[in-house]
Amino acid sequence: MIRFHNTLSGHTEEFRPLTPGRVKLYTCGPTVYDFPHIGNYRAYVFEDLLKRFLMMSGLRVLHVMNITDVDDKTIRGAKARGLSLGEYTQEYTLSFFEDVRALNILPADHYPRATDHIPEIVRLVRGLLDKGFAYEKDGSVYFSIAKFPAYGHLSKIDQAGLSPGQRVEADEYEKESIHDFALWKKAKEGEPSWDTELGAGRPGWHIECSAMSLKYLGSTFDLHCGGVDNIFPHHENEIAQSESYTGASFVRCWLHCHHLIVDGQKMSKSKGNFFTLRDLQSQGLDPLDLRFLLLSTHYRKTLNYTAESLAQAKAARQRLRDFLYELDHRRFPQGETEEVVALARETRAKFLEGLGEDLNISAALTALFEFVRKVNVRVASGALTSGDAHLARSLLLELDSGLGVLPRPAEEGLPDGLKQKIEEREKARREKNFALADKLRAELLEAGILLEDSKEGVRWKVQGGAPRK
Repeated sequence: MIRFHNTLSGHTEEFRPLTPGRVKLYTCGPTVYDFPHIGNYRAYVFEDLLKRFLMMSGLRVLHVMNITDVDDKTIRGAKARGLSLGEYTQEYTLSFFEDVRALNILPADHYPRATDHIPEIVRLVRGLLDKGFAYEKDGSVYFSIAKFPAYGHLSKIDQAGLSPGQRVEADEYEKESIHDFALWKKAKEGEPSWDTELGAGRPGWHIECSAMSLKYLGSTFDLHCGGVDNIFPHHENEIAQSESYTGASFVRCWLHCHHLIVDGQKMSKSKGNFFTLRDLQSQGLDPLDLRFLLLSTHYRKTLNYTAESLAQAKAARQRLRDFLYELDHRRFPQGETEEVVALARETRAKFLEGLGEDLNISAALTALFEFVRKVNVRVASGALTSGDAHLARSLLLELDSGLGVLPRPAEEGLPDGLKQKIEEREKARREKNFALADKLRAELLEAGILLEDSKEGVRWKVQGGAPRK
């Protein structure tokens, strides 16, 4: 049985997919206005653990993660640097995919960008207007929270605190600002806009996810994830506008991870405790050590990042690497023992049972490291056979398919389709079509291929592997 804590109900419930054997998953992706910090990656690693566990459990997962490339933050950033919105956000989109690969996060099936889905957004806003859930004011369109009685159920906001008729323009705002929110914002001088049947303007942040999830996952889907800071207003607004438009239940189960803090304090640039993955890599960090740390605390608990906790994560991951090395390089006597077969069966069951109880990572890791300890005792005493070693190695790699913390094997040759895309990108660079070249580079990153430009020409590698020509 699989059970998750559903933010909407406030209870831990049995999880049963809408379609047997298949799971539809939507996760809130980055707003590409800056390099993501390690707190952002706490959410992405938690979501990756969830996805990997579902796949280990025999379920097929359709995963959509959006890219927010138009909102207040991206517009301000582009204007400050004197760049177009596309030029500005492309740099951070590329860096996001590089980080995702370095942290061994499985790619989503779709990474829809808001700017590529303006027609779908306009259609949704138009539908909300036609159904009476939205209204136009001074060229902008707002959602009327008074028309949606269930507003506040996810975030547990007191209905008496709602302020229908009062409007809020900002994409992000405090819990006290429980006002009607913008679906479509009237064009302003100096800001990007699109000419549509709604008039010239741009989407509000919240409507973007509703439009893209509807397109790729349908009216109702299984799981929606994010950080606790997404609960209000973003996810609350997603529910209101999606259910008002479709008339169907939006998401069956909501999962939210808690914050990451640094040395017991909120991460802040002014405090000097604000870290990106690049910052830590420049100090010699192995990204997979950070991954182990990020997933080793239960997702609904605050994670305290310290030098000590990182050292502990590194040591724990090294134990697994050393164990795998011993199994691969020692010579063992022939045969197989019933004791190790039974131990492997018990360990696998405990590991999956732990993750099946709301991703209880502590129980899962305890089962894994107890297995390592007991097998190492047999190695030291000479009681481990070749069959036992093969079984132990297979189990370790199987369980790591859920954790994703061991080094990956070197890559093989590229499929023809990806080779062709690399060649197309080189052609675009020679022709100085840099917009197309950047687009193709981003698509290759989504497929896990990192390009490195050098004087000798372009080299490629699967993230974490050696460069290849």
